[in-house]
Amino acid sequence: MMMRIKRCLLIALLFTTGCSPFVENNTIEEIAPVVFWSFNEGEEGMLKISTLVPPLINEKKRLLSKQVKLLKQGGKEFNLIYYREFKSGQLRMVLINKNLAKKGTLTLIDTLLNDPDISQRLYVAVVEGSFEDYIKGQISKQAHLDFFLYRMFKHYEDRHQGEMSIVNLHEFKNRLYSPYTDPFLPVFKVGKDNFIYKGTAFFQEDKLVGSIDKLNDQIFQLISNDYYLKNLSIPDLAVSIGQVRSKTQIHFNKDFSAMSIQVNLQGRIEEYRGDKNMSITEDYLSLNEEIETFLEKHTIMFLNKLQKWNVDPIGVGKLTLRPFSRPISNKEWSSYWPRMKINVEYRIDFQPIKRMNR
Repeated sequence: MMMRIKRCLLIALLFTTGCSPFVENNTIEEIAPVVFWSFNEGEEGMLKISTLVPPLINEKKRLLSKQVKLLKQGGKEFNLIYYREFKSGQLRMVLINKNLAKKGTLTLIDTLLNDPDISQRLYVAVVEGSFEDYIKGQISKQAHLDFFLYRMFKHYEDRHQGEMSIVNLHEFKNRLYSPYTDPFLPVFKVGKDNFIYKGTAFFQEDKLVGSIDKLNDQIFQLISNDYYLKNLSIPDLAVSIGQVRSKTQIHFNKDFSAMSIQVNLQGRIEEYRGDKNMSITEDYLSLNEEIETFLEKHTIMFLNKLQKWNVDPIGVGKLTLRPFSRPISNKEWSSYWPRMKINVEYRIDFQPIKRMNR
């Protein structure tokens, strides 16, 4: 009887203190915390997984890759070719090749979400090109390349400057399983020596269907994502506007056949290399009108692309939910959205460029 009581107390103590009777090896000298996984298409439907080792200790770094059927199988296979045990608790980035993302990401996302050791704050991105070739070309030049990439993601997430569409696993999951919005991820183009932000990729459910860059990405940041741009550059008008903040209002007609968007912008003109004289009021107002017309035209073109792909990363469908009325189903919204006529109006309030006293 006394032995049974002691055994029960021991079990209760283990669970109340958060300990497990099945202790894993977490000796720092014997484990290899994974900072990133890179996923690519393998041969014959296989999944190619890559990572950089060692992530912590001062040894010569090298890229490890395995072709497997299952993500969990990959972790097991890595343990058989490296003398330290791989641990996913420090995973900070998941990089998915564009061709693989087009075929679907659901199984990868669900596997990551169901791993209790992995934080949902890890960053997810799409890579266009061979990330493995980039890593191989940079290992000798940047000793802590994986940490450098993580710090870059974190910097742009913290600053909210509208320069990149930074997305973590939690945000992607919420959009993936929401009936009124679609996921998006940042896209990076990689070469042997470059890792460059290209724009934003949009998903229909878990499959990548299209991506945007440059001007369209700036419009997306303004009307949906950050509602702020540190710098809005319009080369076609030879103008650059700084500290741009936006407020967007969206309205539908009764039968959801048309939608109107009003975008109010505030900022200041920081550079102008065109033919107008910013010291003359008429020229300044004329430039403002040109900017409004230009942004209205390109915003409609951007939204028409989303309609063509039948994706709603902005979450316009959420605005159809009204009190005391039957909510529109996701299927109904998917039929309304691609055919909806769109009208866009910009109202800008930009401070003129400052002239320095001579």
